[in-house]
Amino acid sequence: MGAACCEHDHTHDNGRGGAPDPRFRRVLWAALAINATMFVVEIGAGLAAGSVSLQADALDFLGDAGNYAISLFVLGMAISYRARAAFFKGATMGVLGLYVLGATSYHALAGTLPSAVAMGSVGFVALTANLAVFAMLWRFRAGDSNMRSVWLCTRNDVIGNIAVLLAAFGVFGSAAAWPDLIVAAIMAVLGVQGAIAVMRHARDDLNLAKAPLAAE
Repeated sequence: MGAACCEHDHTHDNGRGGAPDPRFRRVLWAALAINATMFVVEIGAGLAAGSVSLQADALDFLGDAGNYAISLFVLGMAISYRARAAFFKGATMGVLGLYVLGATSYHALAGTLPSAVAMGSVGFVALTANLAVFAMLWRFRAGDSNMRSVWLCTRNDVIGNIAVLLAAFGVFGSAAAWPDLIVAAIMAVLGVQGAIAVMRHARDDLNLAKAPLAAE
């Protein structure tokens, strides 16, 4: 899942929040709106089409929307607040990843054949949406760690969308569900691994924030 990359590196953070770029804030609001809308569209389409990879991608949109919302809330705050927000994001990502793994297992046992046409159509719309966010964030790709992580997250989302499209072609060409299941399982595993990494980084950041207080 693309949200797996949305971890923030605070290695060089001094523990104090800086003044946020108003342009970056506006872009985050736009990205939040796009991702929230695409979650509603894609989760409905994924359930209707019986596609687990679409559901996984939809949950990725939900995770990203939450990531942007929390990033907006803690923008400019001290590292301790951002670390707690990151830990919450990581825990949410883990729950979503486990859900997708469970749904993948269920559809594998049930022998559900997803609709390749629906997968391709909705997957293309999702790719277009993420490309739009990618273009908006392009100017911030070389900013601070928070800006870079959000941009890299969106870049990986584009890769995930392409994987869903490849799964749609695979389902269409093979008349079997395995391409959809494989892509969904990979996205879910990446989501769980990313969640663990995010929570570990958040824990380290919290310890870093507490260190000056302990020294005093």
